[in-house]
Amino acid sequence: MARGPKRAAANGQIAAKLPTGPRPIAEAVKAIKSFKGPRFDQSVEVCVHLGIDPRQADQQLRGSISMPKGVGKTARVVCFCNEDLAKVAMEAGAIEAGGEELIAKVQGGWMDFDVAVASPDMMRLVSKLGRTLGPKGLMPSPKAGTVTPNVANAVKEYSAGKLEYRNDEGGNVHCLIGKMSFPDEDIIENFTHFMDMIDRLRPSATKGQYIKKCVITGTMTPSVPVAV
Repeated sequence: MARGPKRAAANGQIAAKLPTGPRPIAEAVKAIKSFKGPRFDQSVEVCVHLGIDPRQADQQLRGSISMPKGVGKTARVVCFCNEDLAKVAMEAGAIEAGGEELIAKVQGGWMDFDVAVASPDMMRLVSKLGRTLGPKGLMPSPKAGTVTPNVANAVKEYSAGKLEYRNDEGGNVHCLIGKMSFPDEDIIENFTHFMDMIDRLRPSATKGQYIKKCVITGTMTPSVPVAV
């Protein structure tokens, strides 16, 4: 039997011994750390199921967030901007910066980046990349803070691990909150920061229960429900 199936079986037994139902975040963190994991440092993710109607534009959630304790990863950022801002963007941490030449490079198939930032005046040209960047979730957006006059600050934040989030078609929002190697307190602080943001973003048109379910999970562990 391969290691994967053995680990899954062992984690199934551990999960069966855990208390059922949602638990405080401190207990949930200890629970996911009790599972058997792979050799690499797993990411820890939170997922909330919201009582929103994702089909309605005024109930959709999309934006960006910087975790107070970081998330243990960096990102490769490109910046679509005029040449006068390209040098500043590169100094801030962009791996590539520029205007039409960079757009042509992406059109040619180059996609070795995780986040794309753009200055507002470049969007009329960047819009050509909609079919290329859109399906991959890489299209710059004002809501996510990736279309901004202050490209240097956006590049710096996203290079350091700032995250984008958006609800999916089922009304779920996923977000990284750290690594398994993080102290429990750091994961808890990041989780609390994220949930506070979700609570503040409650759409006014939403009716009934807003946060229906919340779980945290490691990259290769079962999920654990959290009381919120």
